[in-house]
Amino acid sequence: MPTLAWSSELMLGVPAMDATHQEFVALLAAAEQAPDDAVLSAWSALIEHTQQHFDNEDRYMQATGFASTNCHSTHHAMVLEVMRNGLLMGKAGELEPIRQMTRELATWFVHHADTMDAALAAHLQHVGFDPTSGAIAHQDALPVEAIHGCGGAVCSSSEAEATA
Repeated sequence: MPTLAWSSELMLGVPAMDATHQEFVALLAAAEQAPDDAVLSAWSALIEHTQQHFDNEDRYMQATGFASTNCHSTHHAMVLEVMRNGLLMGKAGELEPIRQMTRELATWFVHHADTMDAALAAHLQHVGFDPTSGAIAHQDALPVEAIHGCGGAVCSSSEAEATA
């Protein structure tokens, strides 16, 4: 049984995000349960999906007033880097790091979805953003200045001091 299974509790109310998240959970489970001779293929498929998944969310943020340097985008880049490092280790014959990463990604994903993705989903709904067309129904709801930090709040005390 995979560490993480899709459930309605993971839904954010933005159909495009929910469908992508459901696919992520399925691919993560496939990688976690893959036999040794198939784990690299499953892990590669997960990385490819995750790149597209994160690219889409990053585009949503940019289109609706999140700064390109916000914590959410930074998390995306860090997770992809770790996943790619896992693939390199797997190609060198070390499968255990990938096995461990599947379990850790399950925990990370739930937290990320409940915090950063939930805030993004609420923002997208507030401005009436349609991920399929890129249309924004409530232009007047867009932030005047790009949102920095983690959805408007700063990520660390050093950022708070820099913006004070």
